[in-house]
Amino acid sequence: MTLQEMIDESRRIVFFGGAGVSTESGIPDFRSEDGLYHQQYAYPPEEILSHTFFMRRPEEFYRFYRAKMLPLDARPNAAHLKLAELEAAGKLTAVVTQNIDGLHQKAGSRVVYELHGSVYRNHCMHCGKSYTPEYIRDSQGVPRCTCGGIIKPDVVLYEEGLDEDTIRGAVHAIRNADMLIIAGTSLTVYPASGLVTYFRGRHLVLINRDATGMDSQADLVLHEKVGEVLGRILVRPTETGL
Repeated sequence: MTLQEMIDESRRIVFFGGAGVSTESGIPDFRSEDGLYHQQYAYPPEEILSHTFFMRRPEEFYRFYRAKMLPLDARPNAAHLKLAELEAAGKLTAVVTQNIDGLHQKAGSRVVYELHGSVYRNHCMHCGKSYTPEYIRDSQGVPRCTCGGIIKPDVVLYEEGLDEDTIRGAVHAIRNADMLIIAGTSLTVYPASGLVTYFRGRHLVLINRDATGMDSQADLVLHEKVGEVLGRILVRPTETGL
């Protein structure tokens, strides 16, 4: 069965995506040959993006964060747009994403579970006041609130736990899906990647440039770019009688 046929007959599709979904929008991933973890910095990116590093060296954190984690001019690609179209047609119930770039919402998706937070939400660690990502981008050194407190992005750093409400929503969506499309992720980041084990539906599809540990369990595996694959999909009414 083709991806188009699976989508045609499904009514409750959930999309689970990783960094590979946004690379076609010009946002680098982490673990590929050209990813952030293979570039040279004064400190390893894994260390910079930790809670301990943020608390101890916030200025160094923000130097990296502004340069590599704030792609505010990035635009949704064919994958983001197609998912929004599927949701509008009543076929896709939720997007579960490991990305923090907000591109699904920019494309028009409404039900998005952001497992690792979003660069579009920032708050003062002292008084809780909210700030825009543009404020973070345009500030110098460590961005501070009017009260003097340090502003922290609402992104999940290493050593921090995932938001429980977001996890519950994602698990509920995956558990009730009749089709799960996993795309642009190596499925190596836990606990986020463990959520796919809740799927009990009919069609499991993997779209990723490289092989993953779940390839053998999928009904369909496509080692291609996510945007190119989803861009070819036609959004049609669900077939009756299935």
